Amino acid sequence: MVTDPRLLVTVRLNDPQEKALGRLLEGVPWVHPPRDAPGPWPTVEAVLTGVPSRELPALRPELLPRVRFVQRVFTGLDGFPFALFPPETRFAGNVGAYAVPVSELALTLVLALAKSLVPDHQSALAGERGPLDRRRISLKGRRALILGYGAIGRELAPKFRALGMSVDGLSRSGEKDAALDRLYRPSERLEALRGADVVVNVLPLTRETRGFVGAPELEAMGPRAILVNVGRAATVDPEALVAHLRRNPGFHVGQEVWWDEPGGFGRFTPTASLADFPGSLGTPHVGGFVEDAYDHALASACTNLARFFRGEVPLHLVDPREYASA
Repeated sequence: MVTDPRLLVTVRLNDPQEKALGRLLEGVPWVHPPRDAPGPWPTVEAVLTGVPSRELPALRPELLPRVRFVQRVFTGLDGFPFALFPPETRFAGNVGAYAVPVSELALTLVLALAKSLVPDHQSALAGERGPLDRRRISLKGRRALILGYGAIGRELAPKFRALGMSVDGLSRSGEKDAALDRLYRPSERLEALRGADVVVNVLPLTRETRGFVGAPELEAMGPRAILVNVGRAATVDPEALVAHLRRNPGFHVGQEVWWDEPGGFGRFTPTASLADFPGSLGTPHVGGFVEDAYDHALASACTNLARFFRGEVPLHLVDPREYASA
């Protein structure tokens, strides 16, 4: 038992992961208490966590009086219990840690929808060829738009380029790169959406992005676009989406994220069921859970923690006020 730990770890680690943490944070004493540990941890300065209310239910601000930095092993911070930590604490999500597998899933959903893979699969199971005029499109020469262009977008854009597509992005940061033809600001979203054949939503859920894609945005996409959401479900208005699907049977939707997902990763029932729409395809928020992904995410989180312990400013800090009503 470490007597004067500087780091509190609430996530579960196996033996190789513990050794990796020790290498990446060499010289930083850390503690991984049992789930029912009452604390306190008066010497702890930083926390590595996933879902703290589940991993350490006894956690309260007064148990961590010296904590100044919390690093989450997952990416998003919507719904995160900021109030469990002292008011002076800074927070960071694990930005980019799952970018590669999530971008691959986004591309998979786009291709599956473009090729009508699911209905053609059902035809094959029935021993039928299926209608030859079922809509199947080639992506070469089409235009893709990535909403929330960041780490995932930077992985996804070259993949679209390799298919012969043009690629635009939308981001509040304004950090355009060579993979994009054009970068739009959030205030220009209707202009950005018009004429997009494929829209991939990678937006985080904040007060500003809740309902970012509503009826006007869906109308701007038109009746035959492909919309894939690997960001957060609540950035899209579910009622507007269902209404748009009912009016436009040629509109295709791929959902990796859902409107009523529980924070503890339990069972969920999608609020806006897409089962009634043949042009829809869903996955149960598993895009980041590929082989070795957690090891990579842990290394990424520890690298940012190392910055903190060296006295440097950690990367990807967020303002909790942006998430207060998310």
